[in-house]
This record gives sequence, structure tokens and C-alpha cells, in this order.
Amino acid sequence: MIEARHLRVLRAVATTGSFSAAARELGCTQPAVSQQMKALETSAGTPLLIRTGREMRLTQAGEALVRHASGILAGLTAAEEEVAAIAGLRAGRVRLVSFPSGSSTLVPGALAALRAAHPGTQVSLVEAEPPRSVEMLRDGDCDIALAFRYGTAGGEWDDLVVRPLLKDRLIGLVPEGHRLAGADAVGIGELADEPWIAGCPRCRRQLVEVCESSGFTPRIDFATDDYPAVIGLVGAGLGVAVLPELALESVRPKGARTVTVEPAVEREIVALTLPDLSRVPAVAATLDQLSLAAAR
Repeated sequence: MIEARHLRVLRAVATTGSFSAAARELGCTQPAVSQQMKALETSAGTPLLIRTGREMRLTQAGEALVRHASGILAGLTAAEEEVAAIAGLRAGRVRLVSFPSGSSTLVPGALAALRAAHPGTQVSLVEAEPPRSVEMLRDGDCDIALAFRYGTAGGEWDDLVVRPLLKDRLIGLVPEGHRLAGADAVGIGELADEPWIAGCPRCRRQLVEVCESSGFTPRIDFATDDYPAVIGLVGAGLGVAVLPELALESVRPKGARTVTVEPAVEREIVALTLPDLSRVPAVAATLDQLSLAAAR
């Protein structure tokens, strides 16, 4: 295999015309130059230099190799500089996927801080709910997935690097004129006879489990992944709902009132990535900024 360091020596010998002059240009000894030229000729499988007294000239193979060496070494230098820029966060990209309430609350502050600290790092954002977002990560379609789960499902993310961000409590939402609108806390069983508006499939499943553990099955009249739509339906008096606290941060609940629901139910918000990706500087910096955004 031809090594780049040997090509640099060959080019120096061809340019200067001797081992000693090449050694001075490269800042090494003449025996070192001679040794590397022998190694290059062994790799090439043919002589590259013809030595006649004090003169030295290239063989046809040597001329061909020198001709290609400039392009090879220039390309290698460009690659080294690009990799150094990525490693030093002067360049790089991160593909982020997030669920909607994370996109509107955690992501903006994190990406603004990342851009201020590392303006050369580019981040793209698409939205998907788990488990689809986690599938995208495993399929190589993103670098970081912002996701959530209720409880701790054993083994669900064992192959991933999990960065815990925060615990997000579910908050009850009732119409302004509802009999429980002014209550400090509401047992979920008190809402057993109400029509319900449910959220995403994972949230919907969790709602059913919580209600059934309190002795009733919720009558779900409407289901939507759009949190503002949930709030609008509640505000119009069409039912009650429970929403993650994070979802309520960026939406004004017009016509609806929030109430604390007992027993407390929380979802865990995390950032996920693959083990190899976690060592990429731009990915690691984005994870750090997401953690800082969650702590604010």
C-alpha cells in the first residue's frame, strides 16, 4: 500500500533532485529519506528512481507517481482540514427529529445557543412522534431523536445512548365553565363520565391505562395529534383532556382551564442517539445544549 508520507518524500526528491536536498526541505535526515524511498519502491513493486553518480532521475513509473502525487496530497490535505473543522465544531451537521411539543419548547433555545457557540454547525429539524422517531434514528435517518416514554419500559432503548432531559407531568384541561374548573386538584376518577379528547397514539394508550387503573374506561369522542386542536376542542366545551405540561407552555388555553390531576402521571423526556454518533463533536454539543435548555 502506498502511503501519503512516502509520496511527500518522492515529490521532494523529484523537486530538489537529491536525497540530501529533499531531507533539508522535509526537515529530516538523508538516511530517513533513503529508507522511505526504498519502502515506496517496495510498495509500488518497481523502481521509481535511477541513480547515476550524483545525478538522480525518475523512471517512467516514478514520473507517473509524481504526476498523481500532487492531486492525491492536495485531496488528502483538504480532507484533513475538513475533518479538523468538523472535529473543532467549525463545521458539521446534525439531523434532529423531535415530537411537536419538544420542537416548540426545548429545541428553539437549544439550537439558538448552539448557533451562537458554533455558527459553522448546521442543524436540520423534522417532526415525528415516538416510536417513529426512534425508528428513524436506528435507520440512519437522523442523528438525534427527541423522544418520550411513560414509565420505564425495560430494554426499549438499550442499544441507544439515552440523555435524560426532564420529567413532564400530565395536566388536566377542562372548559372554563366546567364544575371542576376552579379546583386545586382533581382525581381522575371524577372525570369518569366526561367525554374525552385524546392526543397521539402513545399518549392515548397511556390515558386509557391511567383511567382503567382508576376504575373506568374513558369515552374518547375526539383524537388528534395536534395539541392546539385538543385545547380548542376543550375550550369549545366538547370534552376534557390531559396534556403534557410541556405542550401547554407554548399554547394559550383559550376557553379552557388547567387543573392538577391526581394521581400524578409523568412522561420522561429524553434525547437519544447511537453510541458511535455520541462521539461526534457536533452531536455531543447539541445534546449538551438540549440538556441546558431542559434545565432552564
